[in-house]
Amino acid sequence: MMIDLPYVQSRKNHYRYRRKVPAALRDALGKAEIVIPLGKTEAEVVKRWPRANNEAEKRLAQALKAAESPKGKTTSSAKRTPLERYKWANDHITGLGLDPDWSGQGDPEDAEAIARDVIAESIAAKYPQDAEGYAQGVSGTDKVLLRVLALGAAAKRPEATLEDARKFYLTEKVKGTHDEVKKTQRVDRAVEHIRTALGRDPAISSLTRADAREVRDHMLKDAEMRPATVHRYMNDIRAVINHAIEELPLPGVQNPFNRLEVKNDSVAKEERKPFTPEQLEKTRGRVLAHASEDLKLIWGLLEGTGCRLSEVAGLLVTDVILGHEHPHINLVFHAHRRLKNAGSIRKVPLIGDALKAAQEAVEMAAAEDKPKGPFLFPRYAATSKERLASSAALMKHVRKIVTDEKVTVHSLRHSLKDRLRLAGVEPGTIDDILGHSSGKVSERYGGADATLGVTMAAMKKAFGP
Repeated sequence: MMIDLPYVQSRKNHYRYRRKVPAALRDALGKAEIVIPLGKTEAEVVKRWPRANNEAEKRLAQALKAAESPKGKTTSSAKRTPLERYKWANDHITGLGLDPDWSGQGDPEDAEAIARDVIAESIAAKYPQDAEGYAQGVSGTDKVLLRVLALGAAAKRPEATLEDARKFYLTEKVKGTHDEVKKTQRVDRAVEHIRTALGRDPAISSLTRADAREVRDHMLKDAEMRPATVHRYMNDIRAVINHAIEELPLPGVQNPFNRLEVKNDSVAKEERKPFTPEQLEKTRGRVLAHASEDLKLIWGLLEGTGCRLSEVAGLLVTDVILGHEHPHINLVFHAHRRLKNAGSIRKVPLIGDALKAAQEAVEMAAAEDKPKGPFLFPRYAATSKERLASSAALMKHVRKIVTDEKVTVHSLRHSLKDRLRLAGVEPGTIDDILGHSSGKVSERYGGADATLGVTMAAMKKAFGP
């Protein structure tokens, strides 16, 4: 043939497109190779090859999606970063038999240049074109592939980002360990704190000492996070970034989180006190008289359930179960709001003022003059920054009444715990209500509904029927 196109096989009197399927995708695709007829002449091969290659690429992409997500849903972990797309594109063109070191400088009529043009045209043909013939709506992966095809070795390598570092660390250091799930969740939470504090997925080489301090201070301002917890997250962050610098590698890059101290003098976070009955009554009155409607309802749920602020502020409307024998909040992991640990997954009973607050919140979310969405409290639900804002807003009211720095919004959890203990509730049941259990199977027997019945009885014992 005049043009040596990849995956073209000559038979006795015809040509065919024959491509082996990677072993990891064979089960999903149901075959070990893709074979497509191309015709009997070289002219037919050149004409039909782009369509055959597109079809093969489509089948492989579908198989990859199925292999990564058995339920047919692409997870966030399957999304490629710019660096991953660049690496994939280079591996892909190498697999097509092209020269990865091709510079793009030379005779435009040589076999390499022609093959790259044919492949690029086959990719562009998948998309609709504008009046000038330019492809529209090209995917991010195909954009990178087209750039690498056009520029060859001259294509600029994207910088490694925080997401690249996270994925690399989890693959190299966490995957396959006995506590993989727990470690993955903690690393993900640590990385998410960086994104929230900085408002972006930063390139590792762009991180500065000021960025590191901003991340640390952001976590320390979280009313639900103690300095000891911040210290653990900082250790995770240092490990992720150090591993990326050493192994990706990123020569000359320094980790700005190294040797950045977390002071343990935040008394309000280290040793919180419960509200005294007088403090609680006055603070409740202050909130009900001066706070916004959504903050009043959040306060009512916090006081009556002992939930963490992020758990309540991040609720979906569907998390509030009012039509049940035992009305309750169903706390589960959500993409927009994670829970502290596996033990935090629980059903929290609703009675008294907390039940009224939940009913009013659901009604308010369904009001005709409100934009419809999944969140119970749209103003504070979507991001950790918004949930932090709800904490700050409530703390302004608390400080109008209580000056003791050891008393915060989070103290409502301590107040409920004391109330349950004084009512004679078993420690294990208190842990079930507050989400203090570790989530180990050995700590809990029976179904969730049985546990809900027990915790509902405990709440009625503490608050009255």
